[in-house]
Amino acid sequence: MKILVTGSNGQLGQSIQKISSSYKHEFTFTDIEELDVTNDEEIDTYLKKGEFDFLINCVAYTAVDNAENDYDSALALNATAPYLLAKAAKKYKTRFIHISTDYVFDGKSSIPYNSKSETNPKTIYGNTKAQGEKKVLRCNKDAKIIRTSWLYSEFGQNFVKTMAKLGATKSQVSVVFDQVGTPTYATDLAKMIMRFVERMPIESIFHFSNEGVCSWYDFARKIMEIKQFKCKVVPILTKDYPTIAKRPAYTLMDKTEIKQAMSCEIPHWEDGLKECLDCLVKMGN
Repeated sequence: MKILVTGSNGQLGQSIQKISSSYKHEFTFTDIEELDVTNDEEIDTYLKKGEFDFLINCVAYTAVDNAENDYDSALALNATAPYLLAKAAKKYKTRFIHISTDYVFDGKSSIPYNSKSETNPKTIYGNTKAQGEKKVLRCNKDAKIIRTSWLYSEFGQNFVKTMAKLGATKSQVSVVFDQVGTPTYATDLAKMIMRFVERMPIESIFHFSNEGVCSWYDFARKIMEIKQFKCKVVPILTKDYPTIAKRPAYTLMDKTEIKQAMSCEIPHWEDGLKECLDCLVKMGN
């Protein structure tokens, strides 16, 4: 099959590139230089010429704090672009997979969110991603949306790479312990997306993260443990680490539907973390 991946310079896009040689499909990877996903005519021309079987949209404005003061840019990449891509995909009979986020929820639940849980974003980032979901499904009922959480990889900037760098140079770091969710290794998400390519499910919205649950404090401690750093991790409250955008306190997601639809098990977050840290070592980081 011919597969177009947009946003290929991001964490997930690069992770799909990393595993693409394991599949016999023909991949085309684009970012802003090759395809402006906010330009309706450019998208139409690209999809018409490419005759793709699948379009995997990894484009996103993910700078959560910056988004609070840059609504237009966040809206363009998180809502307008997915809508334009989904619309063109429907027109050219290209199956469409869009990646969303746990930030569409307010974090006030005490039980895991499922795909039918009410969205109630509290940040501009979450708001624009929620708008993107609605726009995609409104114009393309056959589109598939995969929400994920706490994404990290060996690529780009993320929590794991930041903690590994601090652990190697600092004697102590402070990390919030009252925000709970599940880290997601981008390679594991990339593999799940490829399962979708090979057996598209009926439902529209799915949740994917690694298995297990932790706080950012627990996550940081595990990084230091695996790396055998002597850096002490100190637990602090969210109120003691103020950010421009308010983070949801609880975004654990119910993955029952995706496991049933794909007939698969999902790796635990600690296993994903070990694999990522091993890859970083191999890359010289």
